[in-house]
Amino acid sequence: MPELPEVESVRQGLIHLVQGRVIQDIVIDWERIIVTEQPLSDWSEHLKGQQINTVERRAKFLIFRFDDWTLISHLRMEGKYHFYPADEVPATKDKHTHVRFLFTDGSQLHYHDVRKFGRMELVAPESVKDYFLARKLGPEPNAEQFHLSTFKTQLSQLKKPIKPLLLDQRVVAGLGNIYADEVLFEAKIHPTRPANSLTDQEVARLYDAILNIMAAAIKAGGSSVRTYLNSLGEAGTYQEQLKVYGRPEEPCPRCGQLISKIQFAGRGTHFCSHCQPVACIKEA
Repeated sequence: MPELPEVESVRQGLIHLVQGRVIQDIVIDWERIIVTEQPLSDWSEHLKGQQINTVERRAKFLIFRFDDWTLISHLRMEGKYHFYPADEVPATKDKHTHVRFLFTDGSQLHYHDVRKFGRMELVAPESVKDYFLARKLGPEPNAEQFHLSTFKTQLSQLKKPIKPLLLDQRVVAGLGNIYADEVLFEAKIHPTRPANSLTDQEVARLYDAILNIMAAAIKAGGSSVRTYLNSLGEAGTYQEQLKVYGRPEEPCPRCGQLISKIQFAGRGTHFCSHCQPVACIKEA
């Protein structure tokens, strides 16, 4: 957490809040957030006087486009951005604020991260494509980039269980634990099924579920579970539509059987054992 829909909501908020602002200074309070081999003073110097032209997203990464540089930010488990207008900047920073961007108009953008797992990296604009190619990210979960025929071919060649395959980002980007559970429930596929055991009908259902659920979650501003808020301080509402995630021992909304939760591949995994059988059921 946050996953792609939440990161997209943060991106949309940041566009509204910081696009066009110029950096006057950067204060780094936790050095490990910054990925660089340079002295931090040199790293910060690159961004002084730079204007934020736009904020983009690739999978779960935020991409801040400046005049001469690109800042790539990964929120990981608990990362958040808080914007403060000039007349609302706190006198003392929060103990979990680790990077502060000070703008020439007096406003500030603070990076807040309870677990300190988030990372920021500065790359040249021409290197952004290679940066993401090196991470072997799959396509974005939309019909323009994510194609059923390619998805079907990839799954047919892989024995890995379907849930951890969805989580590893190489077949399709942006799904985390919440949405992997939800799309597998929607597609009636057990999370432990080997990818190459799925029938064509199951792959098609899974493909449609990924497109539909991710689009709906983005529209709802993501799912506000635990501490997630977007950069406008707003909660998402898709958690109200979750069918299995976070609902162990509640009735399945399809069949009424109690939802199960197991630990699988190191993650809490929610499913309905009736609607999502372990064995493949041949379809007419």
